Amino acid sequence: MTTAPGDLLARARLYLCVDSRARTGDLAEFLDAVLAGGVDIVQLREKGLEARAEIRALETFAAAAERHGTLFAVNDRADLARAVRAPILHLGQDDLPVRLAREIVGDEVLVGRSTHAPGQTDAARTEPGVAYYCAGPTWATPTKPGRPAAGLALIEHAAAHQDARPWFAIGGISSLARLEQVIAAGARRAVVVRAITEAPDPGAAAAAFAARLRAA
Repeated sequence: MTTAPGDLLARARLYLCVDSRARTGDLAEFLDAVLAGGVDIVQLREKGLEARAEIRALETFAAAAERHGTLFAVNDRADLARAVRAPILHLGQDDLPVRLAREIVGDEVLVGRSTHAPGQTDAARTEPGVAYYCAGPTWATPTKPGRPAAGLALIEHAAAHQDARPWFAIGGISSLARLEQVIAAGARRAVVVRAITEAPDPGAAAAAFAARLRAA
């Protein structure tokens, strides 16, 4: 029996954002390695990618998620999430409002929110239609140039006010040492980018992060 996306989200601990890996040409192999290593959700994040190319990459994400019984997410684009029947659409603060995105993707897709301040985190925790939210960036990160770090204080705030809705620490969690800091601040889920995408052995890096989060 196939596990429902909502149940997979509830169990998820490690969320990975990755581009289409056009430079290395190893997207399918990379996704198989990190999903086997323990990544629970993979999101395609590549600004400026044309729609047709993004759909092709997302089809690779969908196939890998199907093979491993995990989830994949579309970033920002409700139209593309609908086109590829993605289980998750992730929206930033400046993207479509959730109610408008729902008119495009329907009611079954899980919608996530990015948050960067306590007020935004509190709003995401109660906003109708939001399935999970991310709090950060904890540290400044080149994946979000110009955005100041929210610091560990935002992680502490999210942990102090959390309820049943899942949330993830995000931003600059580039090492296991930094993962330890967000865990100490109260996080039990994390979004990672470079610590896995730039690792010599991405599967092993994923396994190390996943094991630590599951032990927290």
